[in-house]
Amino acid sequence: MGERYLTAPMKRRGRPHPDALFAAREPRRSLPFDFVIAELEELGPFTRPMFGCHAVYVEDKIVFILRDKGDPRADDGVWVATTLEHHRALKRELPSLRSITVLAGGGVTGWQILPVDSDDFERSVLHACELVKKGDPRIGKIPGQRRRSAKKKKAT
Repeated sequence: MGERYLTAPMKRRGRPHPDALFAAREPRRSLPFDFVIAELEELGPFTRPMFGCHAVYVEDKIVFILRDKGDPRADDGVWVATTLEHHRALKRELPSLRSITVLAGGGVTGWQILPVDSDDFERSVLHACELVKKGDPRIGKIPGQRRRSAKKKKAT
């Protein structure tokens, strides 16, 4: 009878076996660039996992994605939620801002990155956080599903 649980506990009718509660789990990944959350603290930011990274939200807007995966290393850093029309103006304030290579086959998308290996990484990220705190409309997107729901509510 003692050998019964030497293998991983089996699921019963779609529910985990009670012994699975005590099974060893992988430790949670730590939040990369956690100074971003500290800097935005007054706005009550929260994170959600996204594409193996951490999406940072302020109210209903996604403002950043924190990425530190290493493959490709060039795309590690703080991804900035913006649109094409704001790239030029933001680049004047954040000189290391550039397109993300893993998106759109390396083409230009609304998302931009402040790469971790740039000389002004922390300074630029802190400046981007200041822009978010000031409510700068160039940073932040309402995710698609929520955006559509808001339009439906206005129509009724």
